[in-house]
Amino acid sequence: LRMLQVKLIVTGDDFGYCPRRNQGIVDCFLAGAISNVSLLVNGSAAADAAKLARRHNIPTGLHANLSEGSPVCEVLKTNSSLLNQDGFFHGKMGFRTALSKGLLNMSEVKQELKAQVELFCELTGHLPPHMDGHQHVHVLPEVRHVFAEVLEEYGIKYTRVPIEPGLHNCDWIPPSLMDFYLGVEEDSFNTVDVFTKHGIRWPDIYIGLSTMGRNMSVSSIQSAIDSAILELTAKAPHSRTVTIELMVHPGYPSVPPVGGCGEGPDDFSQSWERLHELQTLIKPELQSHYKSRNIQLCSFKDL
Repeated sequence: LRMLQVKLIVTGDDFGYCPRRNQGIVDCFLAGAISNVSLLVNGSAAADAAKLARRHNIPTGLHANLSEGSPVCEVLKTNSSLLNQDGFFHGKMGFRTALSKGLLNMSEVKQELKAQVELFCELTGHLPPHMDGHQHVHVLPEVRHVFAEVLEEYGIKYTRVPIEPGLHNCDWIPPSLMDFYLGVEEDSFNTVDVFTKHGIRWPDIYIGLSTMGRNMSVSSIQSAIDSAILELTAKAPHSRTVTIELMVHPGYPSVPPVGGCGEGPDDFSQSWERLHELQTLIKPELQSHYKSRNIQLCSFKDL
């Protein structure tokens, strides 16, 4: 492994969710613990997040959101298949249910994704170098095609494909969550060809499901990275450079009613687990581990 150069993108998701999330993400970035962020443009603190990204020169992509809160496209705010009876998106599982019943209009999905790209450009002054999906909606059936079309239309090169090596060996993940993760994995396998056909790229390795919230520790990150690299180099022994995206959710816990995407902050956002991620990521022994393994933190535009 000594000769191997590893480029690690540590992405802080949900930038813009609330002021306390923003602050935690900025603190992490300034500590050198994350190298990239994903902005929720319908987050209640999205404008503040964009200002902070500009001020601190934080590489920022788009965290496309079709499942939590309100749409940003004016036309879809009142009458659309993307909304439940309360006028909000269907939710993480509700979106999947509505999709499987054929209740979602894909032209509205496309309209909303484009509106989010446009709003991102307004807020940041540039196109997103990468674009992924909040709660992994971008790899779902049907959605994946529309998502790929939008990326191709705007010339957005990079995305995330959440297939995590070693996920099946994580016996600490509760069964209900594991079922969700395995669904995400299956959807991701079925998305690879679609994204490839549209010329979209993603890092060699994705990590983030096994290290989320309470499951994050310096050793869980280290072993996830080390075993993923070993697995990859066994398959492709001649590779000189390996790229990895580590998805993280650092922040100070949200305090309701402030935060969220229109409905207030969710439980995960209010929990101690956000702070736990922040405190783990800034530990100096993690940074020294990166150095010892020739791991260089970077963003998508450095690939």
